[in-house]
Amino acid sequence: MTDEIRNVIIIGSGPAGLTAGLYLSRANLKPLLVAGSKWGGQLMLTTEVENYPGFIDGIQGPDLMQNIRRQAERFGCEIIDDDATAVDFSKAPFKVTVSGKDYFAKAVVIATGAETKWLGLANERKLIGRGISSCAPCDAFFFKDKQVIVVGGGDSAMEEALFLTKFASEVTIVHRRGEFRASKIMVDKVKKNPKIKFILESEVVDVMGEQKVEGVKIKSVKDQKVTDVAIDGIFVAIGHLPVTGIFKGQLELDEKGYIVRKVKGDHSTSSEHLDAYSMTTSVDGVFVAGDVHDFHFKQAVTAAGYGCQAALEVERWLEMQD
Repeated sequence: MTDEIRNVIIIGSGPAGLTAGLYLSRANLKPLLVAGSKWGGQLMLTTEVENYPGFIDGIQGPDLMQNIRRQAERFGCEIIDDDATAVDFSKAPFKVTVSGKDYFAKAVVIATGAETKWLGLANERKLIGRGISSCAPCDAFFFKDKQVIVVGGGDSAMEEALFLTKFASEVTIVHRRGEFRASKIMVDKVKKNPKIKFILESEVVDVMGEQKVEGVKIKSVKDQKVTDVAIDGIFVAIGHLPVTGIFKGQLELDEKGYIVRKVKGDHSTSSEHLDAYSMTTSVDGVFVAGDVHDFHFKQAVTAAGYGCQAALEVERWLEMQD
């Protein structure tokens, strides 16, 4: 155990966590960032990133994360490549346990992100970024005039399919039930789109291709018949899981496990109400940033923005405590 009480500990090392680390380091608050044994977040599974500002020709996801990490380290952000295994937010200073060692801080930023629910197929993992994606706004451009499928039946799947029609020649929604979970207005939109087709009461049981996706095997849940379908891409839209296991019982979570943001003060944008904090949690002094609370946008650039916002709020919060 270390007796040193740090100003702030950041848990998570995606765009939100590392951006928070960058800002807090530049504020001379000497943050400790617990990156995790698999650091970098979902962008470490992404190949080309073309929608992150500043990279005209795009950048590989792991290269982008390496750049942000080195930038944070340049300003003095201390990074531990290990997993936080427990926290205690019941009293100050807050305790974060990492591989059996306890660290203490006046404030904490949680930026542990969310993980895509994948299909769990044998050939799936190696083709993520090579035809398999979980983000149409990120990757749809690469499927211009190509045939793709979207797996899922909720609003997210409908939104992915509609976005893909701007680029793909044909979009097929594959859903294991006969009816969609999505709202009626979203279902009506996709049914009216001439580019969108449906394969219902069916599930993807295998992905074909070695270096890139070349097709899928789709099994009917009614008669178990398996059909080979040639396609160029798969967009998995069956949901995300926020990485919040160690925060259960410590912070307020919603029904899906996302951390609930608790806005302090007045919502007004007037300069008279600068006591408002928008990145706070149910525990005063514990802040949140990125996909661990944001189940709507789920973009690298918005996660980075949330990380910046959380860092600026931490800085001001610490000043007020002093």
